[in-house]
Amino acid sequence: MSVTKIFRKILIFFNLDAELENPDLVYEEIKKGVVFRGTNLWILIFAIVIASVGLNMNSTAVIIGAMLISPLMGPINGMGYSIATYDISLLKVSAKNFSFAIIASLFASTTYFAITPVSTAQSELLARTSPTIYDVIIALFGGFAGIVAISSRFKGNVIPGVAIATALMPPLCTAGYGIATAQFNFFFGAFYLFTINTIFIAIASVWISQILKFPIRGEIDEIRKRRINRIITVVITAVLLPSIYFGYRLVEEERFIQNTNKYISNISLFEGNYLLKYETDPSLKKISLIYVGTTLTDEQRNRILEKAKDFNLDNAEISIQQGFALEKYEILSDERLSLREQIINFKKTLENREAKIDSIRKKEAFGEKLFEEIKVLYPQIVGGSYSETYYYHDTLSVPGRKHIIILDVKSKLSSSNQTKIKNWIKKRLNSDNIKVIYEY
Repeated sequence: MSVTKIFRKILIFFNLDAELENPDLVYEEIKKGVVFRGTNLWILIFAIVIASVGLNMNSTAVIIGAMLISPLMGPINGMGYSIATYDISLLKVSAKNFSFAIIASLFASTTYFAITPVSTAQSELLARTSPTIYDVIIALFGGFAGIVAISSRFKGNVIPGVAIATALMPPLCTAGYGIATAQFNFFFGAFYLFTINTIFIAIASVWISQILKFPIRGEIDEIRKRRINRIITVVITAVLLPSIYFGYRLVEEERFIQNTNKYISNISLFEGNYLLKYETDPSLKKISLIYVGTTLTDEQRNRILEKAKDFNLDNAEISIQQGFALEKYEILSDERLSLREQIINFKKTLENREAKIDSIRKKEAFGEKLFEEIKVLYPQIVGGSYSETYYYHDTLSVPGRKHIIILDVKSKLSSSNQTKIKNWIKKRLNSDNIKVIYEY
């Protein structure tokens, strides 16, 4: 079989023609979605208030719920579809209703944040103020999914998913927060993110509508077509370029944080000095170090700075401060050395204790996972516990370690099933030193 035939067979899987909805029905559905009055308007206002509360409470679940019931996607798809089919009247209606929806949303969110007693910017709010190229990609492919779903007879639950992925509601609410609290950096950042989402969802609708060859619904000459295409290109460029810059900055800051963490780990103990505290500012590429111990000499400071080059932090601005130096307290040499050792030992003790706590937590999580796996195999097991303990015996010179598993069962297990469970647990724990106790 030739490569061309294989390629054609593969393309059959991507063909949309067989599943396309009647173009007139698609047109009617899009027209119905652009209107914001009565039910749609009230649902929008309710969704905005819910999203604002979610941002205020820092609750992701509430925000997702608001995005699910939001009807904002309708006029955006209407604008994209009308541009692709040169339906100027539908474009005007879509743009008018969308503008009204934005004003109503900003009014509702601004009113909420103006009267709420909690005005601290939570992480969910802050996340909507720094759009990047990744938001462009999400909006574009979300728009592709949305318009393809509208065009298909098998719509499924794509539209709610697109509403969540492209996140139209939270940026509008964050913009309202910026107005209510007079923090216009929040407003401009969030509204820029909302603009990115809107434009690239609409552009996706334009492209898919043209690819699917929806019928032209308006008379337009070639000169005006070229003008519309030029406007689209200018708008895409104007919105895309800043997001590429912000995306590049985001990647650079993330790389700076990773390199800084490795660098800090390397210099936390340096020639008898302990790094008491450090602060980083990825946007300005600044690192501040505060040491305690003996007084750092200029040579030691230079060696700490030189180490930054090993972690690709050549351009970082690093400041080194002395928290306190033992010499300042006129302690005798032996006492100074003793105190220094105590500081180092104290740090090691803390690290060991943290490691033990982490080990206990891992065992707790492992016990829960073990019980869930057994429960799937044997539903009559309704509870259980797991621990690892020492085993003492006259024949042992040192205590051995044994895994104790207690299983609560609601009906008695046969001896063969008990043997199977024990063998399964041995393999799961990779150990023969186990004790399984059944409680009925």
